[in-house]
Amino acid sequence: MGKAQEITDQNFDSTIQEGLTLVDFWAPWCGPCRMVAPVIEELAGDYEGQVKVTKLNVDDNQATAMKFRVMSIPTVILFKDGQPVEVTVGARGKPHFKQVIEKHLETVKN
Repeated sequence: MGKAQEITDQNFDSTIQEGLTLVDFWAPWCGPCRMVAPVIEELAGDYEGQVKVTKLNVDDNQATAMKFRVMSIPTVILFKDGQPVEVTVGARGKPHFKQVIEKHLETVKN
């Protein structure tokens, strides 16, 4: 079963540069982030080998959070080949994230 990978300011660019990467911008003190965390972990398993599912702690990695203007958390950004293609702000359920991923998986397959 896949597990969301913890990423940092240092490895962020190299992690997102190729393919689809889902990044959960979160913090340990954030209640809605804790609600989204199990969904992110499930997505990591569901899309293992197709989409990199990652988590970035905004308290420890402020440079990346500022670069993408993350003002509220949780913010989940889907990157395609290093470019943001979809942004979700706030806690959402698994169906929302699956829809976002599936829409962009289709463009990768075709």
